[in-house]
Amino acid sequence: MSKQPIERTLDAQLLGRRVTFDYSETWIAWSVLGLRVILAYVFLQAGLSKLSEEGWTNPGGWSSESFLVFAVDDANPFKGFFDFLAEFTFLWDPLVMYGQILIGLALLFGIAFRFTALLGGMQMILFWLASFEDGFAAGLPIEHGYIVDYTLVYAILLFALGAIGAGRILGVDARIEAHPIVERNPWLKYLLG
Repeated sequence: MSKQPIERTLDAQLLGRRVTFDYSETWIAWSVLGLRVILAYVFLQAGLSKLSEEGWTNPGGWSSESFLVFAVDDANPFKGFFDFLAEFTFLWDPLVMYGQILIGLALLFGIAFRFTALLGGMQMILFWLASFEDGFAAGLPIEHGYIVDYTLVYAILLFALGAIGAGRILGVDARIEAHPIVERNPWLKYLLG
C-alpha cells in the first residue's frame, strides 16, 4: 500500500492580503532537496575549477585579481571597493576557492546549512554588486538586463533555503539538531537547519 502525499494548507498574510493555498509536503521536500543539490553543484564546480586551475603544484594559476581588477566595469559604482579588495588577493584567493568547495559540500550534505547559506548568499551578493556595468542613473545595467542576474537569483535561493532549514531534509543537520547540546543551546539552530 503506497502512502498518499500529505496535503497541507498555507494560510498567511502577504502585503495586507490573506493568501491561502494547498500544497504537498512531499513535493515541497523533493523541490527543496533538488534546489539544495543544484546549488551545491554550482559552488563545488566553481571551487573545484579554480582549484584545478590553481593546482597543487601551480601556485598562481588562479587568482581573484583578474576578476577584481579587470571584470568589474569602470563605471560600476562599487569599482573603488573592488579595487580595494584587489590589494588583498593573497587573502581572497584561498577564501574564495576553498570557501566555494566547503560551501558546496556543506550544502550537499546539509551541514550547518543556515550559516553556510548565509556565507554563500553573501558571496553571491558581492558577485552581483561587481556585475553592474554602469551607475545608478543608468539603472545599474548588467549583462543580461537590469538589476537581476544569476548571482542575485542564487543569493535569494540560498537565503530562502536557509530560512526554511533545508539542511534538515536528508541532511546531517537533522541529526545534529537532535543532540542534547543543541537542545540546551537553542541559539545553535540559527546556524543549523
